[in-house]
Amino acid sequence: MIFRQFVDDDLGCASYLIGDENEGTAAVVDPAYAIEQYLHEAERHGLTITHVVETHTHADHLSGHGRLALDHGCSVAIHPAAEAAFPHEPLGDGDEIVIGDVVLRAIHTPGHRPEHTALSVTDRARGDEPWLVLTGDSLFVGDAARPDLAVEARSGAEGLFHSLRRLTELKDGVEVFPGHVAGSLCGAAMSSKASSTIGFERRYNHALLIETEEEFVDESSAGGAQLRPPNMDRIVAMNRGAFVGAPAPFEEVAVEDGAMILDVRNADDFAAGHVHGAINVSLDASSFATKSAFLLEPDERVVLHASSAEEAKQAARGLRAVAILSLTGYVVGPPADEHLSPIEIDELERLLAAGEVDVIDVREKDERDRGYIAGTRHIPYRLMRMYSDKVECGKPIVTICESGARAAVAASVLAAGGVEARPVLHGGVHTWQERGGHTVEFRRCGT
Repeated sequence: MIFRQFVDDDLGCASYLIGDENEGTAAVVDPAYAIEQYLHEAERHGLTITHVVETHTHADHLSGHGRLALDHGCSVAIHPAAEAAFPHEPLGDGDEIVIGDVVLRAIHTPGHRPEHTALSVTDRARGDEPWLVLTGDSLFVGDAARPDLAVEARSGAEGLFHSLRRLTELKDGVEVFPGHVAGSLCGAAMSSKASSTIGFERRYNHALLIETEEEFVDESSAGGAQLRPPNMDRIVAMNRGAFVGAPAPFEEVAVEDGAMILDVRNADDFAAGHVHGAINVSLDASSFATKSAFLLEPDERVVLHASSAEEAKQAARGLRAVAILSLTGYVVGPPADEHLSPIEIDELERLLAAGEVDVIDVREKDERDRGYIAGTRHIPYRLMRMYSDKVECGKPIVTICESGARAAVAASVLAAGGVEARPVLHGGVHTWQERGGHTVEFRRCGT
């Protein structure tokens, strides 16, 4: 048996290639839109990909099942509850997909979504017991999936409680390979480890240690503050609808009037000089695709400004993963006719004390509630484009977050809207605290 895990480090998504070298065929489970990685690995082992299996309709990334079906003749299998509009093989509980000596057996595990299905994997050349289980978005390493993306949170949690117990009926030695690792918005406390075992998770995974359904539902459905994936409704509709084929050609172009310039260079290079009206989401920072999808309109024409053609193509791959497909092309080295003036914490301290700047904390609410600089305003970076024209310009604006990455994004959005903005690029609220700066915690009445 050939088994290979692929992890998108930016989105925290995992997908799998499973094949039989003797028969020369393989299946891909939960493919990313960038299918080249599976084709390359299959070719390396002399395999032909014949099957695609979706554990569920994904809400955080665009699937590659359409490309594999349209361009490579693969059949696609998914549970009937997905109500998929594309040609597919219904994969009900207990159904099997056989690839030579390898058997993928469906275990219906609703909760995250009604159609969610885990897959036990047996290599009959080794024995008749499952060797591993692909748990998709049900059981993670150290956590369980969120239940609120497809149905009402409590209803989803009720289904998930029973689905997780069903997975723990597998033997301790069965290896667990999830659909997500740390970095995804589909779970809050998952580990960055790529795999585990049923036995380890049964002993140490908090979600599996909760004994009663009522307690599990109360705890699992209480995460209302957790962000929903950007473009979620669009991505679900695309993954459920007609097959999405290969992307349009992506080449170097001239800067276009009316196109959004997304500058993917690092924040220091952007500050030193950039195209008028560009916004900056650094490819080098974490969660590039997610940050970009929060800011860009799904069908907005986008031109990427990158340091090199390779950087532009890497950014394009990340954007396509979150269904940003209207990429006109990229530019390298256009005129740098605007710049930002970053600010350090010591200068911010002096200007804030003198009342000469207006500071906007661009972190999420739960982060800010744990400690913020007194007198600062709060607008999460992901909403800045929506509110940039409502930001008063009586004083220069300073944007701050935890490390500088989101402050850079927010300042670029404000600057594109004509607002003078200075980001704290190197450090943030935590740095302010470390230097002895006073912060305030948000406390609800009675706490």
